[in-house]
Amino acid sequence: MPAPRRAALLVLAVLLGAAVFLVPPAPASATGIVRWENRVSDRILDIGISSPNLEGPDWSVKVVRLLLPPGWSKDANRTWPTVWVLHGGFDDHKSWSDKGDLAALTAGRDAIFVLPETSWCSAYTDWYNGGAWGAPAWEKYLLGDVRTVLESTYRANTTRAVAGNSMGGLGAMKFAAKYQGMFRSAASFSGNVDPLHASGAPEGPDLPGQGCAADWRRVWGDLTDQADIWRANNPYSQVDKLTGIPLFVSYGQGDGVEAKVYQQNFRFVDALQGAGAQVDERYVPGQGHNWDAWKIQMGNALPMLLSSVGA
Repeated sequence: MPAPRRAALLVLAVLLGAAVFLVPPAPASATGIVRWENRVSDRILDIGISSPNLEGPDWSVKVVRLLLPPGWSKDANRTWPTVWVLHGGFDDHKSWSDKGDLAALTAGRDAIFVLPETSWCSAYTDWYNGGAWGAPAWEKYLLGDVRTVLESTYRANTTRAVAGNSMGGLGAMKFAAKYQGMFRSAASFSGNVDPLHASGAPEGPDLPGQGCAADWRRVWGDLTDQADIWRANNPYSQVDKLTGIPLFVSYGQGDGVEAKVYQQNFRFVDALQGAGAQVDERYVPGQGHNWDAWKIQMGNALPMLLSSVGA
């Protein structure tokens, strides 16, 4: 490792505190490189991963938080299934543990819960960037880099489920549809499941990128010219690919944001049911777009998510 980079990593370790220690890079077959680990608590392990799929100088670093099962260690003689839990806009890898009480909800469960950091406007997609593509490439980062690191170094196996709130609900349903067979079940809490408004939901379409002041055209391109990209990233437009796994969809009308979510979600559920999908719908009229609601609905979805991965 070049001396300047080694020095920079040592400074990072000092800044992050005594619990942080440098670790060897991930296997050469993985694009993502583990830069550091931080054992936050007995159950919580944060991993700093860099990748050319991340936007920023020197590949940048994003954090993946793991909620660990009983008996886990990097040297364990067994592996565990994973439940990926995706954050929404204005949140990060800490949100589901700090705001969503996920550690308490999942105590004693025999699975690794994966809480990856993206950006406030990632849309869980590889950005179009005017046809140049390149970074940020969130799908490549999460489902290529992060997944490979977890399954090669952190005792994760290939049995997976996925869930998310708001923008994370978009990601969960989009990933499950696009990568059929990768996830055994999917859950969306107040999800942005029809940003294209292809269902006839009023207003829209929703413009990705604005949550972090990016040009929305960078994400999926201009709707007029890149309609195929929009449809490919629109869960409502992909319901026929969601019929083979159990699904959970919750939503309400308890505030202004959730009222718009409602317009997308009831149509999404109708389309899923029309396609023959197995969907557990939880419509709570007074439910708002907030963590109080998402904690409750995660508790309702957990039996399905865990059962699907055998945990």
